[in-house]
Amino acid sequence: MKPSRLPFLLFFVLLTSFVQAQTATVRGIVFDPDNNPLDSANVTYADGGTLTDFSGFYFLEIPANQEVVVTFTHVGHKMVQIRLNLDSNEDYEFNPQMQVDVTQITEVVITGRENKQVQGVTSISPATVRRIPGANAGVENLIKSLPGVGGNDELSTQYTVRGGNFDENLLYVNEIEVYRPFLIRSGQQEGLSFVNTDLTSSVDFSAGGFQAKYGDRLSSVLDITYKKPTEFEASADLSLLGASVSAGSISNDGRLSGMVGLRYRDNSLFVNAKQTETNFRPRFADAQAYLNYKVNNRFDLSFLGNAAINRYSFEPQTRQTNFGTLADPIALLIFYEGQEEDRYDTYFGALKGTYLVSENYTAKFIASIFQTQEQEYFDIFANYRLGQVNNNIGDENLGEVEFSEGIGSQLTHARNDLDALIINVEHKGNLAVGDNKFEYGVKYTREDIIDRVEEYEIIDSAGFSIRPPLVEFRNDQPYSPNATPIVPFNTIRAQNDVQTNRFSGYAQWSRKTTWGNSDVWLNAGVRAHNWTVSGDNIESVTQTVVSPRVQFAIKPDWDMDMLFRLSGGFYHQPPFYRELRDSTGTVRPGVKAQQSIHIVVGNDYSFKLWGRPFTLNSEIYYKDLTDVNPYTLENVRIRYRARNNAVAYAYGLDMRLAGEFVPGTESWVSMGFMKTEENIDDRGYIFRPTDQRFKIAVLFQDYVPVIPQLKAYLNLVYNTGLPAGSPSYADPYDFQTRLRDYRRADVGVSYVLVDQQDFKRENGFLSNFKELSFGAEIFNIFDVRNSITSTFVRDVNSKVQFSIPNFLTPRVFNLRLRMKF
Repeated sequence: MKPSRLPFLLFFVLLTSFVQAQTATVRGIVFDPDNNPLDSANVTYADGGTLTDFSGFYFLEIPANQEVVVTFTHVGHKMVQIRLNLDSNEDYEFNPQMQVDVTQITEVVITGRENKQVQGVTSISPATVRRIPGANAGVENLIKSLPGVGGNDELSTQYTVRGGNFDENLLYVNEIEVYRPFLIRSGQQEGLSFVNTDLTSSVDFSAGGFQAKYGDRLSSVLDITYKKPTEFEASADLSLLGASVSAGSISNDGRLSGMVGLRYRDNSLFVNAKQTETNFRPRFADAQAYLNYKVNNRFDLSFLGNAAINRYSFEPQTRQTNFGTLADPIALLIFYEGQEEDRYDTYFGALKGTYLVSENYTAKFIASIFQTQEQEYFDIFANYRLGQVNNNIGDENLGEVEFSEGIGSQLTHARNDLDALIINVEHKGNLAVGDNKFEYGVKYTREDIIDRVEEYEIIDSAGFSIRPPLVEFRNDQPYSPNATPIVPFNTIRAQNDVQTNRFSGYAQWSRKTTWGNSDVWLNAGVRAHNWTVSGDNIESVTQTVVSPRVQFAIKPDWDMDMLFRLSGGFYHQPPFYRELRDSTGTVRPGVKAQQSIHIVVGNDYSFKLWGRPFTLNSEIYYKDLTDVNPYTLENVRIRYRARNNAVAYAYGLDMRLAGEFVPGTESWVSMGFMKTEENIDDRGYIFRPTDQRFKIAVLFQDYVPVIPQLKAYLNLVYNTGLPAGSPSYADPYDFQTRLRDYRRADVGVSYVLVDQQDFKRENGFLSNFKELSFGAEIFNIFDVRNSITSTFVRDVNSKVQFSIPNFLTPRVFNLRLRMKF
């Protein structure tokens, strides 16, 4: 009898293979009207179906070689149907956008945007990012309009969040961590943001209390997703500040898709309008590519690449800064010699594989490499004089220096070089078991950094070289001679070759359930990070930290659409290279991870006003920081003390009202109050460098009702003044003054010739465009003289040290042309 079973088994295997071969695959992401992913949407056909996951993704096998109707449904949204007739083993991608069912607007609907709110994440429309004007337009420009986010240099993409500094913010693109250059000292030198808005499909931002799946930083997470095109598309954005172009397409079989983008920017328009007369040429360019290939129905392979070349050439000539009061005006007049030549070349590449093991389990594999080659070279000699200014109104010499009170000179020199190579290998997994979702990840990072720091500053006043204010250089002159050697007032010389090996990982659990008639979301997770610092002439040091985190959210069964959220936990920031290097250039491998305990209580209230949707987001937060690494701030360059010799705290209230103030547009008003102080060596609490107490920001979009093609955009920010900082070698406890308040308004006006929602033009020149608009932008429309730092100048006669503000960009006019094909 046994031999007779063999033909049956062969027939069964062939039949099974034949049946499996007669299927095709439909996959994609389901979006809501705001382009946010919709979870728990039903995707069905006559004999089966599935649900979308938390990211809106679905995967469905359907019969091949016959017509099949696939239906997409979700509570509160209009049904979407598509008819398909696919070949055997064909893989088809369909990304529907489900519109809100207006007949059900009174029903409370959990949308993709609200799922982000459950996590304490703010979602921003990429279309809004591309429209809103700003001196450095892009994602970071809009991030700075959110409550709790600060940034007083409009030419920089750096920002601070709830009292943290620029190094405490995470940036992800398609789940891949992205790095920034190391030697940045001002926004003028910084160049382009990594994020290319032309390639962006979603922008999510968390200002604190974020989940364990995000990395080891103290302050915030910016999570960017690049889009996968479903058809050919191209765009161009041209202005007096530069240009950007992008293009994307998909292959005929739907397996290969990709987007590429090129950008060029020249900030000369801004800097040539500032107080310092210069020969100046800042040029920044980059190229990015995001490619995705479907190896088979279950495995996707993607590539993200970026190459950026930044050149900064600066030759100052003269500067005059008037300060003081109307009754007693003072001027600083400087004549320069020398120049500065900086360059930052960064290269980044990452491969990501996504394998759909089953409908309940997805595995991801990521490998990335980042290299940066940077140099800062400058020799600038400045002859300065402090003088009294003519304040006689009507005098032909009004504003000119009439009498010099003090004279001096300063020579600054730098030969800084850095070469950094960072390699990452990572595995992530998502597992759904019933109503429970489990996520985990493990990561290895190798950092190899070669650094040379060579800087000095020589100050001369009335013919005398000023020595550092250190004990060994003090004496009782002129009663006894000074026998100490002549040295620069400030000098740093170091050469470092440092390697860091890091092992990190996380595991977290999420669940959506009910409590009575209320919806409840739970999340709990933990991160661990182990790192070892070693290198030439450096004693190897290994440390480990563990960071547990939790989130709880509840949506009561009320008539009002309210969501309450509580989140918190331990957040550690293991030191990166810049945090290991102290103000003398010495690497201290024993620097500990800074620790912050976050407690965040939030509320989201969604309601209708004037028949249009609005949301009021409110958060109260408190952060208790230990093992703090104090630092000084020069423009946007940070120099750490590398001693973990401080404790600090931050607390505040953030509020944002967002909605359609004008029908069909997204606008918001943000307000925040924050206080942060630190205690260094148990000497008492003083302002932290980012202690910006009050902020209000308005982002507004409008159009002319009788001419809807004429649109206007306003980006307005008001911040109270930051601490003014302190001069080199000074005790920060002796310098607790503040800069003036920061006030800025950028306005843009555009005329839309073609809109994506327009009817299809069958002929004519405009039929070539999906979008076409042109307009003008005015940056700093009120020409406010904002300042970011102070220059400290000594008067040898009066022995007074003056704090002279460094002003930011004045009013600047720009023209802009944007098109999409």
